[in-house]
Formats: sequence, C-alpha cells, structure tokens
Amino acid sequence: MAAVTQVLRSEWTKIRSVQSTVWTLGVAVVVTIGLGILICVLARNEFDSMSVRDRLTFDPTNISFAGMGLGQLAMIVFGVLVVSNEYSTGMIRTSLAAVPQRTMFLFSKLLVATALVFLVGLATSFATFFAGQAVLGEHRAYLGDPGVLRAVFGGGLYMMLIALFSMGVAAMLRSPMLSLGILMPFFFLISNILGNVSATRKIGRYLPDQAGQKVMQVVTPLDEKVPYGPWGGIGIMVAWTAAALACGFVLFKKRDA
Repeated sequence: MAAVTQVLRSEWTKIRSVQSTVWTLGVAVVVTIGLGILICVLARNEFDSMSVRDRLTFDPTNISFAGMGLGQLAMIVFGVLVVSNEYSTGMIRTSLAAVPQRTMFLFSKLLVATALVFLVGLATSFATFFAGQAVLGEHRAYLGDPGVLRAVFGGGLYMMLIALFSMGVAAMLRSPMLSLGILMPFFFLISNILGNVSATRKIGRYLPDQAGQKVMQVVTPLDEKVPYGPWGGIGIMVAWTAAALACGFVLFKKRDA
C-alpha cells in the first residue's frame, strides 16, 4: 500500500511540475467558459427573431455548453501529454526502473490524471452553466429544473472521459505527435462529417463524442431520432474509453520502453 501511495505522489508531482499539462487544463477552462458566454449572448440577442419551432426546441442549458466542443481540444492534448511526455523525453526508462510493475505504474498515472481532470471538468461545467444562464437572463434555465443538474454534472463527466480516452490512445501509440495527429482529425473532422451527412449519420451518432454530448442535452430537438438517452450516450462513450484503455494496458505491458 505504501508503494502505491508513493507512485501516486510521484505521478502527481510529474503532472503539476510540467507546465504544458497545467496550461492545457487552464486553456480548457477559459475556452469552455468564454465561448459558452459568447454563444449565450448571441442566442439571447437572436431569441426574439427565432421561429416558433426554434423557440420550442431552445435549450438554454445546452447552449451554455457550446464552448465544450473547443474546450475538449485542450482536454485531448492534456490526456496525450500526461501519458506520452515521458516517451518523448526518454524519462519512461527511468520511471519503469523505479516502478517495474507496469500495471501499477500506468494505473497510478491514469488515476491521478483522471481525478484531476474530473475535478477541473466538473468545476468548469458548473461555472460555464451559471455564467451562461446569467447572460441569457429571462430565457435562462435553473439548476433545479428537470434534467439540468444531470446535464451539468454530465458536462464534467464528458470532459473527463474525453481526456481518459485520449490517455488510452496515447498509451497505445506512445508518440504525442502521432496521437494528436489521429485524435484531432477524428474528433474535429471525421466525427463531424459522419454526424452531418445523412448517409452516415447513423454511424456518427455512435462515436464517443457525439454519444457523450447527449448527456448535456435537456430539450430534445423535434426531428432527432437517436435510439439512446443521455446516460445511454455516456455508456457508449464509456465503452469506447474502456476499449482504448484496455488496448493501451495490453500494449504497454508487452512492449519495451
């Protein structure tokens, strides 16, 4: 038990002593809140000119999370750097010499990073919700409204899972450039294309980001026909994350440093 505690402390020291990982979390917070406020301002100004259909499906809670799509970029970078930084610097050999139990080493790294990113993601989710609703004024939602607390808590959970999924991919690929070169196009190009083209929309809705974002939705669009609910979407995202982590652990144990 003492050995596990020491490894956890070591991983915490690594994360907070590397400026790039600290900055990426800071960027995620600022971008998510700032862009969310901006979109809420635009939504408030345009509300009176909206059609009846758009007003019926107006989701003030989900609007406040509009910055999450860009904020997750920083979370992806954080997840990749947490795992792959030691490979790019060569410190992985020293770390494994100090902690030869590879499963415990990687588990401790992921546990510390996941706990940190969940706390940051949850704080960011609540902050962007309250800031966005303050801007929306009379069109706002309240935390006690049906589905709102679930959506706000789910926003933090979504950010954590995005980072954790990225950690699993980084554990498989080891290279930060290769990991980011795959994850960025996957989330910001491929996912959007598959989700917005009618021929591939049914496939796109089962990708981790599109499924996970369902949990932040309170008002369902009139023409949406997604065969799962908010927690079903998170379940799909958890399955993707678990698969990435399982592959990462297997490859990490089998390969040389």
